[in-house]
Amino acid sequence: MLFKQQALLRQKLFVLGSLAIGSVLYLVARVGTLDRLQPICPIESRLPPSEPEQIPLRTLQFKRGLLHELRKGNATKEQIRLHNLVQQLPRAIIIGVRKGGTRALLEMLNLHPAVVKASQEIHFFDNDQNYARGIDWYREKMPFSFPHQITIEKSPAYFITEEVPERIFKMNSSIKLLIIVREPTTRAVSDYTQVLEGKERKNKTYHKFEKLAIDTNTCEVNTKYKAVRTSIYTKHLERWLKYFPVEQFHIVDGDRLITDPLPELQLVERFLNLPSRISQYNLYFNATRGFYCLRFNIVFNKCLAGSKGRIHPEVDPSVVTKLQKFFHPFNQKFYQITGRTFSWP
Repeated sequence: MLFKQQALLRQKLFVLGSLAIGSVLYLVARVGTLDRLQPICPIESRLPPSEPEQIPLRTLQFKRGLLHELRKGNATKEQIRLHNLVQQLPRAIIIGVRKGGTRALLEMLNLHPAVVKASQEIHFFDNDQNYARGIDWYREKMPFSFPHQITIEKSPAYFITEEVPERIFKMNSSIKLLIIVREPTTRAVSDYTQVLEGKERKNKTYHKFEKLAIDTNTCEVNTKYKAVRTSIYTKHLERWLKYFPVEQFHIVDGDRLITDPLPELQLVERFLNLPSRISQYNLYFNATRGFYCLRFNIVFNKCLAGSKGRIHPEVDPSVVTKLQKFFHPFNQKFYQITGRTFSWP
């Protein structure tokens, strides 16, 4: 009887010992596995070493919903405090050109998780009444963002308004400035088309483009017509260069942004020192609308307003040729100053 009890005790001890040894071996193996996995777990280790100040872009993507709630006015002060959200002055401004594609450029850049856009044109620097309200008023017009995001606003009137370069320089002398341009004659006709549509909505008549663009007394190009003046890019740029070096400007090809946007957006990413995050996945061609729409994620797509891509009226070919010849020397100077050449006539 005693012998059977001793044998049973030895059997239980053997089982317990085996379990203990198995547990130790499992822990050793598990720790070894964790040690091997550790280097690829932290998000920071996957970020390029040259960008230590960047917060993880995946975090920004996950929190886009919170920024959307802030824009709608639904977020609480507690949420703002907890997530360290701020209203920042812009570090980059799309200063023009009107009808060059400023809205399309802003919306496309907003695809980048490190970019936050001001939804409306603020008109702070070109409007004396707004400018008199002060820089704090301007800051309050900016969207909430995370500290390491870049806020961008666009007001195309900035490019052609004389007081603006000095005013922006006083705010931030190192700000980055984006100018999107199109072939000057096409841009002038697009400018005219927008005004014409506004007149027609109010049942008002408007002169034909040819009558506005050409001086009937001299039969020369009418430089008093605003749509023509705006397309003389070099005249306006020279005023800006009195305050900012050419390195602080980036010229975007507005015609190419319509037909092949991704290369242009990648150039802007580099200019803004942003990691490349916008891809072909984010851009898809809408055959019905005739231009590219935006894909933020699997559920959220966005196309520009139906007013974009208006059909231009027919313009007398001789007037088009006259305008192209007029703009040609200004275009050549623009290429020379900016270092970017376009295939304009």
